[in-house]
Amino acid sequence: MRALIRSELSKLRSTRTTLGLFAAMTGLVVLAVVLHSLLPADQLAKRPSQLMVLGRGEFLGALFGALLGALSVTTEFRHGTIRPTLLVTPRRPRVVAAKVAASVVFGTVFGVAAGAAGVLVGVAAFGARGIDLALDGGDYALLVAGSAAAGALWAGIGVGLGALVRQQVPTVVGICAWLLFVEGLLVGDLVGIGDVSKFLPGSAAAAISGQEPGTLLGPVAGLVAAFPAVLVMSGMVGTQA
Repeated sequence: MRALIRSELSKLRSTRTTLGLFAAMTGLVVLAVVLHSLLPADQLAKRPSQLMVLGRGEFLGALFGALLGALSVTTEFRHGTIRPTLLVTPRRPRVVAAKVAASVVFGTVFGVAAGAAGVLVGVAAFGARGIDLALDGGDYALLVAGSAAAGALWAGIGVGLGALVRQQVPTVVGICAWLLFVEGLLVGDLVGIGDVSKFLPGSAAAAISGQEPGTLLGPVAGLVAAFPAVLVMSGMVGTQA
């Protein structure tokens, strides 16, 4: 199993896709935080609004962590490179488990980088506008740590989705649609399923970094709620392998 994990880590480390995703994520974090920091100053003076702005790093870290995990599987199916892997290790659940482990490592790195970038850019943007920060060191640490956890969890979910669907385009579109629209727009604003939405994986991941206190779950509860999504996805993959 260790050899499989080392092999998957090497694949992720040596492919241009990983570097491209990381660069795109970093650029989008900077852009998103800067744009959100242009909201009216009286609105940004409130602590929840500041958490929302700096929390764009967590959201994009989770999104790109999921894309990284999904592409680690679907790219191999698309180009046929999964065949030699399965010839060496015919038991697909072991291969998927190795991909989950490797993607979680890189998803954590993505999350830390996105969370740190969101905090640094956000603090600089607020300072440039002369807006006093209502956050403390604990808030910043939780934003970065929560982003790391969200990136890791969603990387594992991405691997599971990629192994189930196997087709690259539907998997990527599905991940983006869920995180960008279903949870953020349809569930929250239109469908109105109430407190149930707190336990969905995207909302739970956001809660880990301490965002939207009073609306989402607490950080620990968010972690507990998000983690089973990885286990459920792994179980579904295992039954289909």
